Amino acid sequence: MASVGRATAMLASGTLVSRLLGFGKAWLLVQAIGVVSFAANAYGTATAIPNSLYALIAQGILNAILVPQIVRASVNADGGRAYINKLVTLGIVVFAGLALVATFLAPLLIALFGVPESQRELATAFAYWSLPQIFFLGLYTLLGEVLNARKSFGPFTWAPVVNNIVAIIMLGVFILAFGAFSTGHQHTEWTFGMIALLAGGATLGIAIQALVLFVFWRRVGLRFRFDFGWRGVNLGTAGKAAGWTFAMLVATQVAGLIEINVSNSAGPDFAGSFAMQNAWLIFMLPHGIIAVSIVTAYYTRMAEHAHRGATAEFRQDFSSAARSIMLLIVFSSAALIVTAYPVARVFTSDYQTLGLVLIAYLVGLVPFSLVFMAQRAFYSLGDTRTPFLFTLAQVGVVIVGVLLCFLVAPEIRAASVALVVSVASVVQAVLAFALLRRRTGGVDGGRILGSLWRFVLAGLASMAAGAGFLVILGGVGSGGFPVSGPIAAIVATAVTGVVMLVVYVGFLVILRSPDLESGLAPILNRAGGRSRAPR
Repeated sequence: MASVGRATAMLASGTLVSRLLGFGKAWLLVQAIGVVSFAANAYGTATAIPNSLYALIAQGILNAILVPQIVRASVNADGGRAYINKLVTLGIVVFAGLALVATFLAPLLIALFGVPESQRELATAFAYWSLPQIFFLGLYTLLGEVLNARKSFGPFTWAPVVNNIVAIIMLGVFILAFGAFSTGHQHTEWTFGMIALLAGGATLGIAIQALVLFVFWRRVGLRFRFDFGWRGVNLGTAGKAAGWTFAMLVATQVAGLIEINVSNSAGPDFAGSFAMQNAWLIFMLPHGIIAVSIVTAYYTRMAEHAHRGATAEFRQDFSSAARSIMLLIVFSSAALIVTAYPVARVFTSDYQTLGLVLIAYLVGLVPFSLVFMAQRAFYSLGDTRTPFLFTLAQVGVVIVGVLLCFLVAPEIRAASVALVVSVASVVQAVLAFALLRRRTGGVDGGRILGSLWRFVLAGLASMAAGAGFLVILGGVGSGGFPVSGPIAAIVATAVTGVVMLVVYVGFLVILRSPDLESGLAPILNRAGGRSRAPR
């Protein structure tokens, strides 16, 4: 169990560095083109298409197939090498074909995603440079998941650091060459060089992120060779798993398409897809550092338990991971909701617009992370059909709710869409846990719920304390210190966060939470290199 703690700490540290650099990249991008501007939604929509596909790839087809299949293939005489080469070759062909088709259809995709006519030409130009990212993001996930299955977790987590460094450099060059929106450069006329530097620079970073993983393959004893002989290594099982996940992909894409169309319908003068992307980036910071790191470290173990039929050990690992996630995610959600406006002020002076969207997303952070945990549990069992079913329910709620957002005023339309997504996550989480409980005969539900009510109560207490402290600092209205500038916003956010953390931990001590110490073990390295695992 100590190895789980060390692996999670390594993953969390790599994710933290990557996310912080990602914040720097996002901040520079907002300075370059603004949050509400002519170019913002055009660029946001053009980059949303490959990024949404990547999210589905990473959380869907590849995670559903690669780790369980590679674990099963590892008993082969060659340790699974032949299987890996065949599956990766197939993946490269599929993603290359998908990227080529998507790039060819760029004008149609931009129109499909609801970009207003006045911004459509610029958005299409951005898309031609952005859509090849589909191939490199798919390749990155393919190579990285193979490394994860071999219990080499570091490279997959640290490779995005290289991507963010490249992107930051390219954005810096763009600002130096063409000026920044935040300093008065409106960028109403976009040249080929501007488009290539902004969108092409982002694609370059992602390409390097993927290709660098080949170096680490050699370190785990793998050497990639194209192998188009796709018969005979149980690819039929993987194809069956992919069928249900592809159906889930299609359903989720429909929901995402409607979300972007409705948010873009507000027009270029209001928050749209680009504001939602930046709010989502902040939302994903605690999820990526905490939930993804913990689940990734447990995932291979759970797949091994499932392969051996060790149901008790499977349930124990699931419960430990879920409680560790909730302990940290509940606090993260509470802290970010209270400090949403100061956090948004770090990015833009239009902080109320971005902050409102962020709060709406954060309502669903806890169920979102728990759904991620439940999906991985089903994938480790080799079951992709059930995640499709509870995702279909979530998609139904999203479609109905988001379409109703057409009735909402343009000023709050993007925030309304985000709130619908959060409500749908709650529905999805409840259904996912119920189905997993039925599949495994129990998920240690009593213990999980016993932990959750303590976390929620402590979180509410910390929110009250944090909100009061922000008022003491001057509040979040115009002229208040916490939103008076980026530096002041950082200071206010950090100090308020410390106050909230003290209150949160204090209440958990008062409530005698058994998870307080054990839940922190997967993130913190103990002195002397030891790590305690959650019970």
